[in-house]
Amino acid sequence: MRALVYTGPERLEMREVPDAQPGADDALIRIERVGICGSDMHAYLGHDNRRPAPLILGHEAAGTIVGGARDGVRVTVNPLVTCGVCPACKAGRDNLCPTRQIISMPPREGAFAERVAMPLRNLVDLPEGFPAAKAALAEPVACGWHAVRLGLKALDGRPVRALVLGGGAIGLGAALSLSAQDVSDITLVEPNALRRDYLIRRCAQNVVEVADGLFDLVIDGVGYEATRATASALVRPGGVIVHIGLGSGKGGLDVRRMTLQEITFIGTYAYTAQDFRDTARAIFEGHLGPLDWVDERPLAEGGRAFADIRGGVVAAPKVLLIP
Repeated sequence: MRALVYTGPERLEMREVPDAQPGADDALIRIERVGICGSDMHAYLGHDNRRPAPLILGHEAAGTIVGGARDGVRVTVNPLVTCGVCPACKAGRDNLCPTRQIISMPPREGAFAERVAMPLRNLVDLPEGFPAAKAALAEPVACGWHAVRLGLKALDGRPVRALVLGGGAIGLGAALSLSAQDVSDITLVEPNALRRDYLIRRCAQNVVEVADGLFDLVIDGVGYEATRATASALVRPGGVIVHIGLGSGKGGLDVRRMTLQEITFIGTYAYTAQDFRDTARAIFEGHLGPLDWVDERPLAEGGRAFADIRGGVVAAPKVLLIP
């Protein structure tokens, strides 16, 4: 099969690779759409030692099952594979499974390819005729859905003024998830003027370059020192910071202020299987808006897409590749 292979920092090549091989409990999925994630970009830049070259990246996928009893069923893919039997899995916190794996990270190749093999339990069926371009957004939006759920739980029913840092798919997904979970006062921060204008015009978001005031809930969808510093400064006393982004691992948090003002910090990773299903259902039922904020390109042009994202010239929060 053909695949877009990461071969080293800022290098991607279309190659013929061995066909994906499904195991006994797996399905083979023909990929229809697959998104470029921030973690793919980190790998592309050589900043993620968990994703060594050569490797097929990509984990935000939707497509059609090929072969077997469910041949022809169209699905969106939960790329997080967990054991199902450990204490975390049994407690419904399967995203914390100690043996978790995700496609696009060894030993599992990713979905920037014509086909990928996934456990059947990781697949959510699409309604008849549902667009793959929207279904592929279930994975990035589920990250925001999970973060919002945890943040609102920590606030325990208090009125919420929310701030989201970052206008990529993770940040926008968090803003849409806040709205779907009954929060109305939402501000999104996006420093890139091109994307900021897109989010205002196309996505009807309240977007600013720099936020001011204090917020009950701050969601950092970027995860760099500067955004953590902003979150520390703008969270209200007694408020909550939820940290999704994996931009860098150090610096930014004002731990003294967090201590003196009893600010709760929650790190979040991915989503639970139930969060993924809930997000997919919300997408299917239209609770997250039209989800038309994508830039679609052929998989063979993936290298150019990565370079354009790197250059800050892509207005859309999500680029989807079409194998």
